[in-house]
Amino acid sequence: MADCIFCKIAQKEIPSSVVYEDENLLCFHDLEPQAPVHVLIIPKKHIASLDAVTQEDAALLGGLLLKTGEIAKLLGLENGYRLVSNCGEDGLQTVRHLHFHLLGKRKMTWPPG
Repeated sequence: MADCIFCKIAQKEIPSSVVYEDENLLCFHDLEPQAPVHVLIIPKKHIASLDAVTQEDAALLGGLLLKTGEIAKLLGLENGYRLVSNCGEDGLQTVRHLHFHLLGKRKMTWPPG
């Protein structure tokens, strides 16, 4: 999508601090971290949100979730982490490209919002 900031980051049109990348996904540091470790994991394919996921996307998202554990280990999150995906206006989704926040290296609180 031409005006999507995450698509531009995935296509290297906008620089980012990459943690992990493969043919399907990109993981990079959040510009406004909410924890000592705060990265975003995005599919390179533009999907607006969890509400826009189709059966066609099952393998892509399954692979993304499998890689999340590897990325957490790479970032030293042996003691646990939180994985968050905001969806829609009430969920405070600010970028209309499916993404997951991986947060760690601090005790998370509940309820989160």
